[in-house]
Amino acid sequence: MSRPTVEVARCVVSLASLFILSAWRLVDAQVTPTPEIVRRLDAAVRSGEFRQITSVAVLQHGRFLYEGYFGGATMATLHNTRSTTKTVTGALVGLAIEGGLLEGVEAQVMPFFADKAPLMHPDPRKGRITIEDLLTMSSLLECDDQNAFSAGNEERMYLVEDWPKFFLDLPIRGFPSWVQPPSHAPHGRSFSYCTAGVVALGAMLERAAKTPVPAFAASRLFGPLKIDDAQWQFTPTGTAMTGGGLQLTTRDLATLGRLYLDGGRIGQMQVLARSWVQASLAPHVSVDDRTDYGYLWWIKPFTSNGATYRSVYMSGAGGNRVHLFPDLDAVVVITTTNYRVQDAHALTDRLLTEYILPLLSA
Repeated sequence: MSRPTVEVARCVVSLASLFILSAWRLVDAQVTPTPEIVRRLDAAVRSGEFRQITSVAVLQHGRFLYEGYFGGATMATLHNTRSTTKTVTGALVGLAIEGGLLEGVEAQVMPFFADKAPLMHPDPRKGRITIEDLLTMSSLLECDDQNAFSAGNEERMYLVEDWPKFFLDLPIRGFPSWVQPPSHAPHGRSFSYCTAGVVALGAMLERAAKTPVPAFAASRLFGPLKIDDAQWQFTPTGTAMTGGGLQLTTRDLATLGRLYLDGGRIGQMQVLARSWVQASLAPHVSVDDRTDYGYLWWIKPFTSNGATYRSVYMSGAGGNRVHLFPDLDAVVVITTTNYRVQDAHALTDRLLTEYILPLLSA
């Protein structure tokens, strides 16, 4: 498929762009972006200003305002959006809880891994690690992908065979006097970005469901959403890599975003429990002064032209994003291959604030 022309990008909606969205609620009000806003967005991405962007999709009220593919990507391209996979894993955990396969977010993790004993660094606090601790990146295990010296840094995990055991073997995290402990932190938790914990979460899900994660996802999540082509990566022991690497099309990513924006519904079908969606998108741990974290969702405001908009979003290396802007009833998908580009997330932030939010608020 050839790249869409600027004229096509100006269209509010077409039958083709609605084929996966036909079950979504549509509204009578027309949302018509001005041609100049669309032209500037399309030209900026094509110019290389934001480096290796592969697709941008902007939806509002269930309709495409803009959809563009770049660098040889097409509507059928599967994008490796890295850690956006973690958010999909969170949805699968919610489905397992709703189906009675897991007792709830307070359920302890260790009973699912009795075969991994004995563990290194034994400590009774390990037995109290819960599903919610892993969903919120706030377990007490010393695991920090943003610290090259961390025992739990994901690059160390990739060197061993058994990734869940790698996580469970980690020591308890220390809190020196200059680091805020959970007892003094907002929400009573301390954030530490940990891919290994989400890998363990996926392994626990697989054991609870007694079926491989890809099959569970195809049956309970992707099937109802008509997502037919999802490619998982796998760990050395053959379980799905639930911490990153899942490949999906831009429109399928938009479908997942819209599912959460619509409270877990698609058309008349309640795919995810509304209570799970609400809990997932609520803040459970503070990341920094401007950023919170839900159940594997980032929560942060973005300011454009003097107005501030709350966003909840999936995020992956290279500045890959699926943003929800609830106040604008909008979903934004940005895929990139900026994996080794310095400040790639800052580039995505600027694309949002300088071009996409003005389009949504036009």
